[in-house]
Amino acid sequence: MDFTFTEEQQAAAEAARAVFAGVAPDGVPSPSLVPGAVADDFDRALWTRLADADLLSLLLAPSYGGSGLDAIALCLVLRESAKVLARVPLLESSAAAVTVQTYGSEEARTDLLTRVGRGEVVLSVAAHGRTGHDPAELAVTAQRDADGTWVLDGVQTAVPWAYDADYIVVPATAVAADAGLTEAPQVGTARAGADHVLLALVPRVHEGVVLAEQISTAGERLAELRLDSARIAARDVIDADGAWEGLRELLTTGTCALALGLGEGALTMTGEYTGKREQFGHPIASFQAVAMQAADRYIDLRAMEATLWQAAWRISSGATGALPSAGDVAVAKIWASEGVRRVVQTAQHLHGGFGADVDYPLHRYHAWAKHLELSLGPAAAHEESLGDLLAAHPLG
Repeated sequence: MDFTFTEEQQAAAEAARAVFAGVAPDGVPSPSLVPGAVADDFDRALWTRLADADLLSLLLAPSYGGSGLDAIALCLVLRESAKVLARVPLLESSAAAVTVQTYGSEEARTDLLTRVGRGEVVLSVAAHGRTGHDPAELAVTAQRDADGTWVLDGVQTAVPWAYDADYIVVPATAVAADAGLTEAPQVGTARAGADHVLLALVPRVHEGVVLAEQISTAGERLAELRLDSARIAARDVIDADGAWEGLRELLTTGTCALALGLGEGALTMTGEYTGKREQFGHPIASFQAVAMQAADRYIDLRAMEATLWQAAWRISSGATGALPSAGDVAVAKIWASEGVRRVVQTAQHLHGGFGADVDYPLHRYHAWAKHLELSLGPAAAHEESLGDLLAAHPLG
């Protein structure tokens, strides 16, 4: 079997390395964790360079000015972005755009996709539900009026780049107009309608849409998205089987790619530091205890990488197997959430006091790693999900 990347995928990774070369972590020389957000906006200059390198349109078809590549190519670029903690909505905008391309209306595709690829329109996704612990599709309800307009009500928490995006893709549960619901359906109720989930392209500035500021573990500006009878035209609503599941899996796999790149960046920084820091006349990298810890974290990264590419390949190829693609995604999440935590903890330990110095960029890697770990969720939950899949799809 040939496990090498295609020429097009390798070209995307090389272009990404060129764009991100010289970018300091978070786009500033020495950012500090402060009570407010790190910045009021993402790195627009970097966003423009990504657009110029055609990296914002990787997954889009040539008819929309894109390269027509797959999730593997996107993950290769995300991996490079996370090595320098690039503050750009590359994952969310790319995942939302390819979802619109695959499932959206002709009007939405024509209006948005070319502009997304040029960096003129930014998309984000509300994927964390009301609390961050419940299914996102149950946090918002959607009812259809007689004229075809969809009316959305509910709350989504921790929406990334919400204050900077032009549109936010919001999953919602469709309910009958006469259902009499006054709030979002609860998990396990007969009206939850989990088999009828739609996606709405909600403009950031729109009647019935309110953003409330939240600050992430990494000091980034998020938003609680509140929808109060927000009316969305039918052309901006995706009502197709598999749309939300595909978007969710791509977002999750992309987050695993970010965790891998972040871990590689932190371990590289640690290798450089331990190679220069001397004790008893020798670099501490030559000490067995240091070398063994670094080697363990290298093994973590290789396991994160192997499971990431397996998940990305399943999503890209649509290949069938003994388990659905959700199984491969669950395995990737297990390694990413646990692995990135172990990598940054070891990195801080081997840096000694420098690991906690806010004037040294390693503390930003730790903060971002914790944010990614929380976004992915605990490994135990993914192990339980994997167990459920194995029970439903016995092997052999």
